[in-house]
Amino acid sequence: MAEYRAPTRDMAFILSDVAGFHDMAKACGHEEVGDDLVTAILDEAARFSGSVLAPLNGSGDRAGLSFGSDHTITTPAGFADAYRQYVDGGWGSLQFAPAFGGQGLPFSLAIPVQEMWHAANMAWGLCPLLSQGAVEALSENASEALKAELLPKMVSGQWTGTMNLTEPQAGSDLATIRTTAERDGAHYRIRGQKIFITWGEHDMAENIVHLVLARLPDAPAGVRGISLFAVPKYLPDAQGEPGERNDCHAVSIEHKLGIHASPTCVMSYGDNDGAIGYLVGEENQGLACMFTMMNNARLTVGLQGVAVADRAYQAARDYVFERQQGVAPGATGASAIIRHPDVRRMMMTMKALTEAGRCLAYSGCVGVDLARARDLDEDQRRYHRRRVEVMTPLVKGWCTEMAQEVTSLAVQCHGGMGFVEETGVAQYYRDARILPIYEGTNGIQAMDLVGRKTLRDQGQGMTELVAEMRGFAEAIAGDAAVTGERLDRFRQSVAFVDEAVRLVLDGQADANHAGSVAFNYLMLTATTVAAWLMLQSAQRAAARDDGSDPFLQGKRVTVNVYIDQILPRCAGYLSAIRAGSEAIMAMADDSF
Repeated sequence: MAEYRAPTRDMAFILSDVAGFHDMAKACGHEEVGDDLVTAILDEAARFSGSVLAPLNGSGDRAGLSFGSDHTITTPAGFADAYRQYVDGGWGSLQFAPAFGGQGLPFSLAIPVQEMWHAANMAWGLCPLLSQGAVEALSENASEALKAELLPKMVSGQWTGTMNLTEPQAGSDLATIRTTAERDGAHYRIRGQKIFITWGEHDMAENIVHLVLARLPDAPAGVRGISLFAVPKYLPDAQGEPGERNDCHAVSIEHKLGIHASPTCVMSYGDNDGAIGYLVGEENQGLACMFTMMNNARLTVGLQGVAVADRAYQAARDYVFERQQGVAPGATGASAIIRHPDVRRMMMTMKALTEAGRCLAYSGCVGVDLARARDLDEDQRRYHRRRVEVMTPLVKGWCTEMAQEVTSLAVQCHGGMGFVEETGVAQYYRDARILPIYEGTNGIQAMDLVGRKTLRDQGQGMTELVAEMRGFAEAIAGDAAVTGERLDRFRQSVAFVDEAVRLVLDGQADANHAGSVAFNYLMLTATTVAAWLMLQSAQRAAARDDGSDPFLQGKRVTVNVYIDQILPRCAGYLSAIRAGSEAIMAMADDSF
């Protein structure tokens, strides 16, 4: 399996020159976070991910997990030790409040670090991803007493966290969950079963705090009657250490297509006296509390798409420069396959999609910080909140779809060697497949973009985005960094998005319209927004390039490939949106 070398220069470039990290840092009171600190953090994270996590990726995939008769789960060799090094290094605390032991750095600075974890070892990286989401949900919604009891150990990483939403009969329809909660003095007794719980049981940390959605006996029907509870595996004792074992345990682990080293558990609560849980937020407001975790998790799932795409690209890059086969155009003997135009087409497609995904994900996460900026007025913060709301489904949906294409192309670049497990590239393809499914399938993300992010505000957030992209196109007209033909192609795609917004708004009389066009609407919008960000990267690269830097020159070529080869897909997306629901819904059920 190829080594993983974190692309720290590209990460730093996109963070500062495209996503606007430094302007955000000033607005958010993080003036101390300069280039030197960013570089130091990225370099150390690159060392840890490359030397500690990446070597465990293939072995963990092959070994998988061991489920014991006592409901314990043993992770692959090396995983627990790597997690101890992660905790000792303070990596889990980067973006959290100093009051609970955090380092108080911007959320968006933790994003390239998390990309490295997932690129190096996605199965392992899911544990801190879920834990950090749980910390966010508790930080925003829990009582001060509950925060004091749980957050210090969770911020440090000594305790991990999970998200327990769905059940066997529910799937994505959380209105139908059956897990119950009964008041019992200062706490609640939780009873029920949850499925697909990532890192629900393991041997890497001393305690696990489960965030569980459940329904009170007198709760309203549907999602309005769901409450959120923190249910520790071990109840904290008087000293805040793990004490009595709670009435919850893993019943089984799922046998999955990929991420074999990540325990995906069926969890049972209350088989005996009822699992003790502590209310997070208010009764019957659990879904709103959980969305604090889910929204940022959707951004980081999109980031996982970028990460696994980059790892697959790196593996393919190493292979195509080594593998010799055939005679390339202009050559006189056996050629490295990178010299063949079709292989180069695949490699440049992979590179362009991955870097575009990184632009999209980092920009979305910088927006999360801007939405909280203390030096901006409320109107500005509302603007950034609208932008984050639009960007979240774009990042989650587009970046995870992009990962399917990139990892598949990595297999293709390896030829027959890609289809066998020994080269390791098949693992990236298998691991990536979960990404469009979890944290809300991409169909749900697309419907969210149509419903909550377009119809609900009559397209305000989308209209602002279109206006900003049009303004950028006018501002760089004549800039030597972008040819007129490529700028025209971008302008046309922006016009496509504008038309698509109107078609979505005008299609409300057809009950099937939104669901029929939503996915293409998401892909059209995200492909265009990614082009906007890539053009910004070309402009910044041109401004810095003195003709001697291969990185900056390569950046501009990659942007050209994106505009020439990827952006034209927008015409197809708009054509499908224009077609609406008629053909999709026309077939009789008995004709399938």
